[in-house]
Amino acid sequence: MPEKVTAGRDTLGDFAPTFAALNDDVLFGQVWAREEQLSPRIRSIVTVTALMSSGVLDSSLQHHIGRAKANGVTADEMAEVLTHAAFYAGWPKAWAAFRMATDIYGGGGPR
Repeated sequence: MPEKVTAGRDTLGDFAPTFAALNDDVLFGQVWAREEQLSPRIRSIVTVTALMSSGVLDSSLQHHIGRAKANGVTADEMAEVLTHAAFYAGWPKAWAAFRMATDIYGGGGPR
């Protein structure tokens, strides 16, 4: 069973409880749980690509790159995803994403 996400409530529970509930219960509780439609690994690839392409180059992208690694996306696959997306999203966005990915996966060693 996947771990229950509480980031919405932890961060915005008092200020925006409805948004927090939608984040934790619907997005991460229901949508991410639909593993028959898309595996967590593929969902992670889509999410990282969408965030990078949208220019969300903050802790959200960093979190989802880490989640992708935990969901079985290898360093080689992440490098390929970011390289491929760079041609559509923009080179500077890819550079920012690569900085995060190398922090998470490490810059060298087994991939």
